[in-house]
Amino acid sequence: MEEAFVQLHCSECGKHWQKNPTTAPELRSNFSCPNCHATRRFAEFLRTERDLEAVKQFQES
Repeated sequence: MEEAFVQLHCSECGKHWQKNPTTAPELRSNFSCPNCHATRRFAEFLRTERDLEAVKQFQES
């Protein structure tokens, strides 16, 4: 089985990275950019609606 990843983006510093949705924090929890440490809700770091839906699928299970 192929591993899934969601795309993340920090609007503060422009950093792009990926995260496995099975290890992602809750969508409404605070999350900090590993580059500039800007803190917002995790959902705000997700790049696309598809990424948001992927994380929701794993958190509903």
